[in-house]
Amino acid sequence: MKINDVLLKELMIMDLTATTKEAVLDEMIASLIGHGIVTDEQTFKAGILARENESSTGLGDGIAMPHAKNAAVQKPAVVFAKSKAGVDYDSLDGQPAHLFFMIAAPEGANNVHLNVLASLSRQLINPEVLSQLKAAQNAEDVQAIFSAAEETADKEKSQEIESVGERPFVVAVTACPTGIAHTYMAEDALKRKAAELGVDIRVETNGSEGAKNILTDEEIQRASAVIIAAGKKVSLDRFDGKAVLQRPVSDGINKAEELINKAVKQEAPIWHATGQVSQAEQTNEKQSGLGNIYKDLMNGISHMLPFVVGGGIILAISFLFESSFGSDSILFESFNTIGGTAFTFLIPILAGYISYSIADRPGLLPGMAGGMMAVNQNAGFLGGLVAGFMAGYIVHTLKKVFKNLPKTLEGLKPILIYPVFGLLITGLLMFFIVGPIFSAINTAMLTFLENLGATNTILLGALLGGMMAIDMGGPFNKAAYAFSIGIYTDTGDGAFMAAVMAGGMIPPLAIGLATLLFKDKFTDAERQSGLSNFVLGFSFITEGAIPFAAADPLRVITSSIIGSAIAGGLTQFWQVSIPAPHGGIFVIGLAEQRLMFILTLLIGMVISAVILGLWKKKVI
Repeated sequence: MKINDVLLKELMIMDLTATTKEAVLDEMIASLIGHGIVTDEQTFKAGILARENESSTGLGDGIAMPHAKNAAVQKPAVVFAKSKAGVDYDSLDGQPAHLFFMIAAPEGANNVHLNVLASLSRQLINPEVLSQLKAAQNAEDVQAIFSAAEETADKEKSQEIESVGERPFVVAVTACPTGIAHTYMAEDALKRKAAELGVDIRVETNGSEGAKNILTDEEIQRASAVIIAAGKKVSLDRFDGKAVLQRPVSDGINKAEELINKAVKQEAPIWHATGQVSQAEQTNEKQSGLGNIYKDLMNGISHMLPFVVGGGIILAISFLFESSFGSDSILFESFNTIGGTAFTFLIPILAGYISYSIADRPGLLPGMAGGMMAVNQNAGFLGGLVAGFMAGYIVHTLKKVFKNLPKTLEGLKPILIYPVFGLLITGLLMFFIVGPIFSAINTAMLTFLENLGATNTILLGALLGGMMAIDMGGPFNKAAYAFSIGIYTDTGDGAFMAAVMAGGMIPPLAIGLATLLFKDKFTDAERQSGLSNFVLGFSFITEGAIPFAAADPLRVITSSIIGSAIAGGLTQFWQVSIPAPHGGIFVIGLAEQRLMFILTLLIGMVISAVILGLWKKKVI
């Protein structure tokens, strides 16, 4: 398969009318929709925007490569578009973008398709190709340019010879979060620049189809240094004792010469598999403190969620068996034991993986042990949070304290120093200070909640429900969910779980209803996507509303918050309780006052849908 098999003439836009980044994306997506390549505009656009949020795909030199790989794509395709005036695309070099390539890859794209997309990415590093593209007048010219470029690349590849060991030799690993474009562009940029500088290089790519051109132990040992140009975590243990230069994948594209020169001169820290603070960790220290705290918290919550959902639902089902067959029933005992066992891991897993995010593997032991101590000391969810952060920063500090240890003693760090001192310091602080303090806080908070009057409970339910809709999966959403999980794990009371579940279900349900009631306010693609939002909403997947919120944030988010807050308050007014942390409508059989919960959903959904529908303007 060749590049022109996916770079289709009928998709090309030789004169973009868009003048903003979002308008460019919309115009290119419209071409994919119009030719049946993409069937769900909102789903595909959500993938495009999610990639842009990680880092801009405006690569510099006038090129932008937005890309997404998801279920909305029917077959692999690339939209080529040109803008004579240029568009401010938040490019890495701050300059306007003129050439745009939107890559659409199916969720199950095979390696052949991905290799073609990788080939296209590599060609865009060639200045001659870029110059020709800027001068191209029509779609035929564009395809001819890539045909010629592929032939040249094939000839060059056939003429490649093995290094004879006389020139400097470095190795590199390139990787980006999606593994479609930047991975291969960085690879080709490093290879081209290395050839110009007289340096031999081997590049391992960590793309969508997995690692390719995997570096051998002999190559790693022979290399003067290792370049890691990556936007996601790459295993570094194999580079123990080597000079390792860690940079973002964009630097592999735009700063290839600098990286190669530094590697040849070994101007990089020596990497120790389980000891020294890595370049990535040093970079993180310079980032926003709140951003790091949120990242570490989300790492803990994401690892905890499978235990919450699996254990919580099985535990809730056991209560159904208890009410039907009694507490001596084998069904109740088995389900209750299975679900309860999973639940005992919640706080240790949360604390352990918060600590792991901060201090890598050495942080896992003290973090999990601190979390278990929080459970044993009745310090609750909050105590576990503090244990995780505390253990992570203790180990992080130990790394700095022992970073200058003689090399002969390096091996003691992972097997003796970090486990013993990390656990001891964390354990002592938990036993004498953190545990008792947060045990008292936890007891006081539970007593306060138990003594809340009906009005205050309704207000708290409305607050939690509204928070679920503010950012639909972001910090506010996760904070409300974490609070409710904490109450649920400490008391078994599912009242606030009902509030957050209702609040999280309303946004996608309301959008789905609005697309049916106010058809003239939505495009055809939006109406089709609106139907899928019913499924997502009933499944308690708030993120289904994100594409609509991204396209019209003021109206969608405001209407969602209103409906979700009302629904959250009504769950408390009608004393609804759901003893399950997830599942949406599929766990309705476990709820207390289940009919009231359904009525709550209907009221919140209708209110949000009507506000949104009346507020939106008609589609012209």
